[in-house]
Amino acid sequence: MKTELIIIGIIVSGFNANAQTMKTEEVPVAAKTKVASLYPNAKVEKWEKEENNFEAELEINKVETSVLIDASGNVLETEKEIAITSLPKAITDYLAKNYHGQRIEESSIIVDSKNVTTYETEIKEGDFIFDAHGNLLKKAASENDKEEKK
Repeated sequence: MKTELIIIGIIVSGFNANAQTMKTEEVPVAAKTKVASLYPNAKVEKWEKEENNFEAELEINKVETSVLIDASGNVLETEKEIAITSLPKAITDYLAKNYHGQRIEESSIIVDSKNVTTYETEIKEGDFIFDAHGNLLKKAASENDKEEKK
């Protein structure tokens, strides 16, 4: 029984290795103030800590949105869920060619502090990051793949 609890604890902590949910009170005032000024009519559904930064997850006009902010309140990037049909054609073509038959489960547009746009797509194989022209920048294993490797 004790061994099973330890294994469950290791698995659960593995899921939170990249981001840890936080209480609102633990988030620096500058980060909370910045989000409130950017989205005065939205409520932060969840705060997460990502390394030394803070991610606010919100829903704005029924669109999942997240904002990554540093402790001083500087916006590092924003991410908004988009319709799959809004992805550049080069991205859908790449996925159709290289991952034939796999459905895009989720897609989003990411804009960083330098106004550089990237796109993230999620399929069974994992998460893919593309530049604004549809060139693959990065592939990350899906949560299921990460779990199987443990």
